[in-house]
Amino acid sequence: MAGRRYFRILDKSERWYEAVLSDRLEDAQKLVADRLKNAEWDNNGRFVTSTEQPAKVRAFGGHDRLYRFVYCITNRTALTRNEVVRHRCHNRRCVNPEHLVVGSQQENVLDERDRRANGVDYELI
Repeated sequence: MAGRRYFRILDKSERWYEAVLSDRLEDAQKLVADRLKNAEWDNNGRFVTSTEQPAKVRAFGGHDRLYRFVYCITNRTALTRNEVVRHRCHNRRCVNPEHLVVGSQQENVLDERDRRANGVDYELI
């Protein structure tokens, strides 16, 4: 329809990432670099956190899982809550940007089924 404008309402997560990317990108990049520096390499090329569960980050008036924060800052993108950051290495403690890809919840479930059936294909990482 001519003349009618459509707009999309950003969810809380997306608004936070938009603000960080536009106002605090350099600070966020330093935070990511510090967190990656503190991660440990494992035998499969993963940067893993020393936590038992996925690490979290609290900064710039918001919080999220560290791997999601690393993905968003590294790729300079603001994801919605409906977009999932998937781990190609199937380790939720991994924060290696090269192992992180965005997808849907359905793709994430299929990834887990594939991993259970076939294991991890380390040549893809």
